Amino acid sequence: MNWRMFARKPSVGEQKARALRAGQQLSKKAGKEGRALSPVRLAGRAIASSFWGKAWCANLEAYRDYEYRLPRGRSYVRSGAVLDLKIEPGRIAAVVAGSRPRPYEVEVTIKTLAKTRWSALKRQCAGEIGSLIELLEGRLSERVMRQVTDPTQGLFPKPGDIQMSCSCPDWATMCKHVAAVLYGVGARLDTEPQLLFTLRNLDHGELIAAAVDGEGARGKTQRKTIAEADLAGVFGIELADAPRPARKSRPAATPKSPAKRRPAAKATPRPRVTSARTGNSGAKGKTRR
Repeated sequence: MNWRMFARKPSVGEQKARALRAGQQLSKKAGKEGRALSPVRLAGRAIASSFWGKAWCANLEAYRDYEYRLPRGRSYVRSGAVLDLKIEPGRIAAVVAGSRPRPYEVEVTIKTLAKTRWSALKRQCAGEIGSLIELLEGRLSERVMRQVTDPTQGLFPKPGDIQMSCSCPDWATMCKHVAAVLYGVGARLDTEPQLLFTLRNLDHGELIAAAVDGEGARGKTQRKTIAEADLAGVFGIELADAPRPARKSRPAATPKSPAKRRPAAKATPRPRVTSARTGNSGAKGKTRR
């Protein structure tokens, strides 16, 4: 008999204190090794608040395969047990604090989205997404939202696309530590929604390119609905045509300014001198008479 089944579950306060201690120890170790940690920290009870974060969690909870382990996973991620979370193309690597002093290492691999499925999704969304910021903020039409979040044809992985492993002794396919990591991905998408496309090995800019191609050459100028500064702030990149504003300032800096020479012409006293002489000669003639 497995007596661990009857062991008292730690309280929320105990889980948080344990996670805090494990996080401090891991931070010291990572600092000595020159590594940076990316822990999952929630502002409140809600795991996700953005469109993409909520959609990820809703998709996770839609599959019955994971139903029995998800509640403990939610409890773990809320207590700050996910000490480190890295998202790469097709891979999630994480460190999670558990009941033992040494944290557990979790790895989740996800199949990249099939090219045919990605091409079909781009065709369906062509002309429906106005900008990259609109896409990442989830400000999409209802039809597009249904397409990108569709459990079979959308962006999210199906249970068969996911392979999980954890260093804990739990025999279950999805242990509570893996569940916490998957919920942690939903929380991370709140601030970095582009990581969903990174995880599925996709270029989110292709959805915008499909919209531009659908409008033709004229759409290339009309579709520029993002300020360059905003785009740089979201993606950390600069557009190729960023130097254009500098060209506009060149005509103002040219030294040709004929307006300064005109005031000298106004100072010519000829009309005034002529009228004065005419008046003076008339006055003298009247006096001699």
